[in-house]
Amino acid sequence: MQKFNIHTIRKEESLKSIATLYHLDADALKQFHNNHCGVKDMILIELTGQKEIFLPRTAVTDKKRLVEFGRGNKVVFQPQNSFKKYGVTITIENDDHKNELKYEMSVRWLKTENKLHYFDIDRTSALYLNEEEVNEIADLLAYKTSQVLYPLQISVDEQGKFSAVENLSVFKERWPAVKEEVYKEFDGETVDHYCEKIEKVIYEPDAIDLYLKNDYFIRTLFFGIYQSFGQNYQTETAESFPIVNNPVEPRYKVQLEIDPLKDEYNLIHIEGEGKLNDERTVYDFMNKAPFSMIIDDDPVMNHEGDFRITYHLNGETSLSESMYLECDIQLEKKKKISVVVAALAD
Repeated sequence: MQKFNIHTIRKEESLKSIATLYHLDADALKQFHNNHCGVKDMILIELTGQKEIFLPRTAVTDKKRLVEFGRGNKVVFQPQNSFKKYGVTITIENDDHKNELKYEMSVRWLKTENKLHYFDIDRTSALYLNEEEVNEIADLLAYKTSQVLYPLQISVDEQGKFSAVENLSVFKERWPAVKEEVYKEFDGETVDHYCEKIEKVIYEPDAIDLYLKNDYFIRTLFFGIYQSFGQNYQTETAESFPIVNNPVEPRYKVQLEIDPLKDEYNLIHIEGEGKLNDERTVYDFMNKAPFSMIIDDDPVMNHEGDFRITYHLNGETSLSESMYLECDIQLEKKKKISVVVAALAD
């Protein structure tokens, strides 16, 4: 991410006049420039033919371009009265095998209570698999039976991180009607199998909580990026993501960074990169072990996985306009999940 701005020097300008233009101390500006330029462009006392000068990233004439932070350079999560529709693309890769899912979702803020924000999430489109609307009976049944979950109500903490499903009791009430519709359209043992599968989920609160924690859209949108970024606009965080089927998700160490300056589209840019940082080995993950099978006071950490995210937030509301999450892990073959979420025009 860019660490500085560049001012093109005009003939009549001096070090002092440029510093005054950006409300900076002349000596501090000179030191900043000298720390970022090549030797031949360093400023000793005054400008001596330099064509440009390096400025701190927050040195701008239009202060409206600066991100409005809270205390400790915290990005404040204020979703009150918001409603957005998002297009979602999820790509799942296992070595050389690749599938792409596309669909649309709506997200409506409901209320704020006890430091939690409540949202209603609903499907607003059909499901597309590899650019074609799903028509295989297995895919259709998985999609149709899971409709019992929507609209879905969830809670999210002050960092914008998914907390819990809040309308668990409603799923049992909806299921008879959904089941009836499914049996009107399909019949046979395959239908029985998928209905039994979803029933095992909706009649067990722990199972449904785990099922929805594996929702890549929810986990990407509500990743928890509303954090304090500190003096250097960076923070390190420990994150997990459901890239493998395991009740204890793989853990990644991620370095997040925010640009304190909005871009030309008035968007706030946040990006992060990280590595897998888990005691479990490749074989532990392949065997679905929730913890390391080797007990060691000084364990060797598994770093065979990468993590990357990019977010663009609305410069006025700080709500997500677009985001990209990429997560991979080495199993017998590498597995990779990519999630693209973009706000749709009204």
